[in-house]
Amino acid sequence: MPVSSLASVPGLTSVIVVTANSGPVSLRCVERLLASTAPLTLAVVDNASDDGQVDEIQRRFGADPRLRILRNTRNLGFGPAANQAADSCEGEWLLVLNPDCLVEPDSIARLGAIARAHPQAGVIGVRIVNPDGTPARANRRRDPDLRRALMSLSGLARLQKRWPALAGIEMPPAPAGTVVERVDAVSGACLFLRRDVFVSIGGFDERYFLHCEDLDLCRRVRDAGGEVCHAHAIALVHEQGSSSQRRPLFVSRHKHAGMWRYFRKFDAAAKSPLLRGIVYCGIWTHYWLLAPFKAWRQRPRRSA
Repeated sequence: MPVSSLASVPGLTSVIVVTANSGPVSLRCVERLLASTAPLTLAVVDNASDDGQVDEIQRRFGADPRLRILRNTRNLGFGPAANQAADSCEGEWLLVLNPDCLVEPDSIARLGAIARAHPQAGVIGVRIVNPDGTPARANRRRDPDLRRALMSLSGLARLQKRWPALAGIEMPPAPAGTVVERVDAVSGACLFLRRDVFVSIGGFDERYFLHCEDLDLCRRVRDAGGEVCHAHAIALVHEQGSSSQRRPLFVSRHKHAGMWRYFRKFDAAAKSPLLRGIVYCGIWTHYWLLAPFKAWRQRPRRSA
């Protein structure tokens, strides 16, 4: 689905939230967004949910002219749904936010201020924290090429401070006092983007269904000459797992498919048929080793 190039409204942020049986937290997410101090529009794109939460969002907030709800009759995947909303967004900025992320009233205004101070930044991420306040994974990442993935998987990346050649995907803590930092990729749970940059690269690659489309987007922004930045001073709570807890096997399958697509698309090692075959076997062996555990988690629970 192409992303159109409508004229942007200066100072406006168009927020996109994609839901898919995301649970009650999506209602809190919308409530927090509509309490923002920054001018915004909010598009909630629902991928065929049956949990009733989008109906509740409509009932509670449907009268707010800033909100529009798009309902799909089937699950299109994250990237296609986000592009669907972005096609008619007019904000100078886009905020693509997971439905289990909770912003503060000034979060968007602060992101806008950072974006104006760093016009070279095509994507800005924030410090994602768990409900207990601990940092979430994947806040600041290097490109996940084969070597770095192996360093992370083997645990050798823990020695990267002494031997930089062992660096993995996750970056070590930034120096104290860092406010905005250039990185390879930020968490897809919260992506603040210049809309003209998003349009120029064609939005999300829709051949990812779920997972790794954020890595792909950050990579293409950088390849187009933009920067990916991490704003350390802005924190958002991520109540992870609202959708994935219901269908862990489904999510795991698409995550592994996303990893395979990203490898084929960007990693120089994929040019070797031998390495490509080894990585393919490794990715899907990992999936099938996890599958029994994921299936056990997904089993119906008996009521007491």
